[in-house]
Amino acid sequence: MSKPKSNNAKTISVALTLCLVCSVLVSAAAVGLKPAQVENARLDRNKNILVAAGMFDPASDTNEDVAERFKDFEVKIIDLNKGNYLDDDALKAVGIPDRNAYDASQATKNQALSDDLGSNDPAGIGRKPKYAKVYVKSDDAGQPEIVVLPIQGYGLWGTIYGFLTLESDMNTIKGISFYEHKETPGLGARIEEPEWRAMWSGIHSYDENGAVATGVTKAGNPKENWVDGISGATLTSRGVSNMIQFWLGEQGYKPYLDHLREQNGKTLADAEVKASQSSYKKLGQKLTHPATELVAVVPAAHGKEA
Repeated sequence: MSKPKSNNAKTISVALTLCLVCSVLVSAAAVGLKPAQVENARLDRNKNILVAAGMFDPASDTNEDVAERFKDFEVKIIDLNKGNYLDDDALKAVGIPDRNAYDASQATKNQALSDDLGSNDPAGIGRKPKYAKVYVKSDDAGQPEIVVLPIQGYGLWGTIYGFLTLESDMNTIKGISFYEHKETPGLGARIEEPEWRAMWSGIHSYDENGAVATGVTKAGNPKENWVDGISGATLTSRGVSNMIQFWLGEQGYKPYLDHLREQNGKTLADAEVKASQSSYKKLGQKLTHPATELVAVVPAAHGKEA
């Protein structure tokens, strides 16, 4: 009795049909989940902005609190070189159709929207966007109460992304958060810890001459107005220090902050540091910033902005 001949065409047909069905199901799932993914990324970004502003307590606050508090912020796009805001017409002219959807990290891949830093790149970011997104919370008089600045720079194993918040004098640091990095757990990753982040609160960004006056010292090496580095994480600490100095400097937000300060009748002499705060912040010392100590970094999904 002869064996039935195998039907290769039928086998291939069944396999192709299964592949097609699976592809359709996967594509449908991806399309269906896309709105939820976008919304989660937006929520995580806003939550980390509130963390940097000292306006989020993970122990008690909810996503509804995030949505409500973020309404106090206005999203603005600035020209990093000139320091001015771009209105809707100016945004369209430079190729930014939507200020809310603008991603400065993606802009660095576009030569028309970014500059090659070449050898003048202390933060290790390669290209600097020409335009940056900032988040401004104004007081009842319409003057900036706090400004949240996206920052990024290379650490030990990869790029560190975060937010830096300045108070109304555009000099005193209110808070900082880091939401994405590849630093070593237990060492460089300690930049996420509330205790270390709280050390930034209350120190000055600039001296009386307008030069950047802060950064991260080598662990245990006191320096006035600087933050204590993390023991065993020298390269991460140095990377954060370079990042802070870059974004507060002339290549970063300084033209904008100078312009904002002048526009609102502020000077560097207006910066105030609470008497209870020391000029050098050492890791492990008792801190007196409950609003900052309560917050914890919330990992942001694809929120790579600068």
